Amino acid sequence: MHPFVAASGLQNPHLQTLLPRFIRKKARFEPTWQTLDTPDGDFLDLAWSEAPGTKKAQSKPIFILFHGLEGSFYSPYANGLMDAFAKQGWLSVMMHFRGCSGKPNHLARAYHSGETADARWVLEYLRQQFPQQPIVATGVSLGGNMLINYLADYQTDPIVTAATAISAPLDLAACSQRIEQGFSKLYCRYLLSSLKRNALKKHRLLQDTLGLSENGIQRITKLYDFDQLITAPLHGFKNAHDYYQRCSGMQRLKEIRTPTQIIHAKDDPFMTDAVIPKFSLPDNIDYRLFTNGGHVGFISGTLTQPELWLEKALPDYYAGL
Repeated sequence: MHPFVAASGLQNPHLQTLLPRFIRKKARFEPTWQTLDTPDGDFLDLAWSEAPGTKKAQSKPIFILFHGLEGSFYSPYANGLMDAFAKQGWLSVMMHFRGCSGKPNHLARAYHSGETADARWVLEYLRQQFPQQPIVATGVSLGGNMLINYLADYQTDPIVTAATAISAPLDLAACSQRIEQGFSKLYCRYLLSSLKRNALKKHRLLQDTLGLSENGIQRITKLYDFDQLITAPLHGFKNAHDYYQRCSGMQRLKEIRTPTQIIHAKDDPFMTDAVIPKFSLPDNIDYRLFTNGGHVGFISGTLTQPELWLEKALPDYYAGL
C-alpha cells in the first residue's frame, strides 16, 4: 500500500475531516436493501452494492463494512468504499447498527463500541450464503473499535479472512474527553444531536427500561453523559467509565489472530496519543500511523483535484485475495 500523503494545502486536520462531505454530496450508487430479522425480535438492515442472490454476485469475494457512530450507507466514506470495492469485482455489503438505517429499531437496545453479537450474526449469515467466498471486513471509527473487539472475541473462528480498522477510538475514555475540546466540540454537537434524535424516537422504550424521560434525553449536553445515562445502563455496564474500560479495543489487540491492518492519523481531532499502541504488536497486525489525515479523511491528490485515498488504497491492498 502506498503511504498516505495529504493534498498540498489540505493538511489541516479539520479540512481533512470535513471535506469529504463537500466533495461527495450524493451517494455513488443506490444500494440493494435487505432486512434481516434478528433472533431477539429486532432487525438489521444491510445495504448491498448489487442484488446478492444472482449467480454473478455469488462468485465474488465479499467486502463488509461496519460504519461509525451515527453513520449509514449515505456517509461519504461508506458508499465510497463500497463503490470502490464493487468496481474492483467485489460484492460489497454494509451492516447498519441498530437504529442507524433510518428506521428506529424495535427493542430498548442500540449499539456500542463493544457490541459484537450483531456483527457475528451477520457474518454467520454471509458464510452460510457464500460458503466458498473470502470475506474481508473494514470498520470505520466506532465500527473499527467494534471490529477489533470482534476479532478478539472470535479469534479462533473470525469468519473474515482479513480486516482493516480505520480511525478507531481504541481508548474510548480519552476520545470522549478529546471531542469535548476546542474545535472538536463541533463534531461532538453533531454526533450528540443525532444520538439524541434517535433516542427521542424511542423515548417510551427508554422511559420503561431506564426511567429516563423525554426531557431527560433533551437535557444531555455531553457524549460522556449520553453514555452514562443511556449507552451504559442499556447494555449492561455499570456506568460510562465501565463501558469505556471494557470496550476499548487497545487492550485486545494482542488477542487478534486475523491479518489486520490499522490506519490512524496522528492529527485525528477525535483522538489523542492514547489510541497509539505503546507496546509491540503481533506480526499479523499491520499498523499504519500517518502524520495527517484527520478523522476518516485521508484526502490526497491536489487542492484542485482532491482524491479520497482510502478508496484506492484499500481495494489495492486486498487485490491479492
